[in-house]
Amino acid sequence: MSRYRYGAYHDGPDPLAPPYDIRSALDAMGDSVLEGSSPGEALRELLRRGLPGEQGDRSRRGLDDLLRQVRERRRALRDRGRLDGTLEQARALLDTAIGQERAELFPDPSDEARLREAELDTLPDDTAQAIRRLSDYDWRSDAARATFEELRNLLRRDVLDAQFQGMRDALANSDPQAMERVKDMMAALNAMLDADARGEHTQADFDDFMREYGDFFPDAPANLEELVDALARRAAAMDRLMASLSPEQREELAGLMAQAMEDAGLAMEMTRLGDALRARRPDLGWGVPERMTGENPLGVSDATTALAELADLAELEAALAQDYPGARLDDIDEEAVRRALGRRAVDDLAELRRIEAELERQGYLQRKGGNLELTPKAVRRLGETALRRVFAHLDGGRRGDHDQRDAGQTGELTGASREWRFGDEQPLDVVRTVSNAIRRSAAAPTGDRSVRLAVDDFEVLETERRTAAAVCLLVDLSYSMVLRGTWGAAKQTALALHSLVTGKYPQDAIQIIGFSNYARVLQPTEMAGLDWDMVQGTNLHHALLIAGRHLDRHPDFEPIVLVVTDGEPTAHLRPDGRSLFDYPPSRETLTLTLAEIDKMTRRGATMNVFMLADDRRLVSFVEEVARRNGGRVFAPDAGRLGEYVVSDYLRIRRGHR
Repeated sequence: MSRYRYGAYHDGPDPLAPPYDIRSALDAMGDSVLEGSSPGEALRELLRRGLPGEQGDRSRRGLDDLLRQVRERRRALRDRGRLDGTLEQARALLDTAIGQERAELFPDPSDEARLREAELDTLPDDTAQAIRRLSDYDWRSDAARATFEELRNLLRRDVLDAQFQGMRDALANSDPQAMERVKDMMAALNAMLDADARGEHTQADFDDFMREYGDFFPDAPANLEELVDALARRAAAMDRLMASLSPEQREELAGLMAQAMEDAGLAMEMTRLGDALRARRPDLGWGVPERMTGENPLGVSDATTALAELADLAELEAALAQDYPGARLDDIDEEAVRRALGRRAVDDLAELRRIEAELERQGYLQRKGGNLELTPKAVRRLGETALRRVFAHLDGGRRGDHDQRDAGQTGELTGASREWRFGDEQPLDVVRTVSNAIRRSAAAPTGDRSVRLAVDDFEVLETERRTAAAVCLLVDLSYSMVLRGTWGAAKQTALALHSLVTGKYPQDAIQIIGFSNYARVLQPTEMAGLDWDMVQGTNLHHALLIAGRHLDRHPDFEPIVLVVTDGEPTAHLRPDGRSLFDYPPSRETLTLTLAEIDKMTRRGATMNVFMLADDRRLVSFVEEVARRNGGRVFAPDAGRLGEYVVSDYLRIRRGHR
């Protein structure tokens, strides 16, 4: 027998796992779309806002929350301290050493003691120059000698740690062998950079370097590029530190740093390294000053670390803002998020990335020509959402249908069957048909066991159908709809009506027509991402022409024409096909528009107008439409537009004129 072993599936994602539930994200995004936003704007709003938690799950923070944390972190860093801490500490140690030396010299009455005091009196005020003068001074006081050596070691450690983070601990004991090892590391690093510039560097060279000197680099870079990036960021931060000081402080600190590197025998290697890093990463904002507002003095190393972190936070803030063309969540450095905000922020970012990816992978979003568009699948769901909102405000009760027998294949089954008649299109009742043939054959035995069908055996399933309707929804797309705050309601109404007709009344033929200076038929996927037209003109004349052609293509359907507008007609279509705008409306515009309304009346189509403004001209026009056509006029609030339109469609659909 074959033996099988079972275990966890490791060859990619679990094929039996349920798909990632993206519905709440799509619904949240749909709220913005139904309020008038484009799909791209709605997605950006969703990613900025985040998602609330469901069923005990914690909420997922959006980009705005992460951005707020980054800005708070930047403020905290700026308040950490002043940038001149090393100068202050160096001056204090120098003054201490000189005071200790004077205390040792004061009891001595010799001329030598007086000469030494005179030498101390003539020291320059500049700390770096004073340290240079005292580097060869023969200290009488052991305490003063120790303090001065502490000062020199402090400068060496701080300056090296400013470039190589973690160097301060390596040199904490002032071990001469440790300093020699630093020199060897610097020489090897510069040699490796030179080899890379010549195209001779290999990964094996880098691995050998890290095996020898990896303890100097706690971040454990994986290759030379990562090492260069880390070193260049700290070098640029130190350069910004110097630029942030006053000219006097800058000159004094530069002298101290140069003196420290000369004493350590590293001046030449540090200069080579700085030049190489600046050449490799000129984009890091070298020499850009930074403002620090704290009171505590910071050493060169701590100040450099703070400025490097501020630079990283500035880059992260720009990426999280996503306010540049072509911005994507993939632009955000996950490692930078982890360093600045912690693991939870990384999880939130991963969730936002998954939402963005799953919306495309599951077929709700697609990119065309750099623009984000909703797919038919997403539009159907948004339409259902809009329809649920509408029905939530409608009164309960049966929304009955105007029924008719002999519906054909598009009808609904009643559960009964009847004999087939010539011309019937109903589905065949196979069971009853075969049963009739068997009973007929049993009644006249011939010895033949086969069952032969006769015309009289056939039965069809009885169906009923609702009278089909040709529906035209004419939606005003003019700029005034945005100014009055009714544009989002009009878009939601169009989606809700389209979802109702295609879902509950698939035998109906619906056409949604948008009009401004021109009119055009709107496809379902276009409606969700539809934007208003910033043009002059409300060309109802053109919209009625298109609607008339739709009704003429369905002569046996119940004609339904619904118009949503906030202004009287101000444009019409000329014989050459061009739109002519005139305000106040010209006589020709009104005459041609009313002529199309009269044609609608002759087609038997009742026009109901949903008026979203109470302008005197608009009121007069719609009253004339009602008089000529017999339709009704509604003046709903924008928030109830969908309810009015859907209710009116259902009322006409039931045959209640």
